[in-house]
Amino acid sequence: MAGRASNRLSRNTSHEPRAASREPRVHGLDRLIHERLRLGIISALAVNDRLTFNELKRLLETTDGNLSVHARKLEDADYIAVEKSFEGRLPRTEYRLTAAGKRALEKYLAHMEALIKAVRE
Repeated sequence: MAGRASNRLSRNTSHEPRAASREPRVHGLDRLIHERLRLGIISALAVNDRLTFNELKRLLETTDGNLSVHARKLEDADYIAVEKSFEGRLPRTEYRLTAAGKRALEKYLAHMEALIKAVRE
C-alpha cells in the first residue's frame, strides 16, 4: 500500500511545485487585502477618517503583534498612512486610508462582486 501511495504522490506532471498547485487560482485578486485581518483594517479605515492602534485592536479583536505586523504590510504597500505622536507621555499611533488604499479596496470589492455574480449565474 505504501508503495502505491508514494507513486500517486510522485505523479505531479505539472512544472509547478506541488504546494503551489493546491492554492486556489483567483487571478487579479489583491492577495495583500484578501487576508482577513488586513481586509478588516482596510474596511474599518474606509468608514472612519482615522483610527488609533487601540481602536483597531478592539474593533478587530486581535493582539498587538498581529495588528502591528499586518498594519506594517499595508503601510509598506502605501495602502494606509501611519501617524505617531504622544499624548502626554503615552505614545499614540493613528492610521488612515490613503488614496491608493481606497483604490485598491474598490478594485478588490469589484473583483469579489464579479466572482459572486459569476457563481450565482
